[in-house]
Amino acid sequence: MCINDLEINKEAKIVEINCDDILRNRLYSFGVIKDEKLVVTAKSIAKKTLEIKINQSKIALRSSEASKIKVEVC
Repeated sequence: MCINDLEINKEAKIVEINCDDILRNRLYSFGVIKDEKLVVTAKSIAKKTLEIKINQSKIALRSSEASKIKVEVC
């Protein structure tokens, strides 16, 4: 399952990140790494963007970026 499929306020663990090195480095700089836990805190009306909370940070991701991050519900 990818982050886009998560319901709001559900906790999940990152199991895989499938993207190019540029996006991977950007995600790593925000703390988006394998085995880290996150929560989807909000989605836009059109579901084009979503907000996730990881550690103590909130990050906005495009739907296309979120689809590259595979998670499993905790």
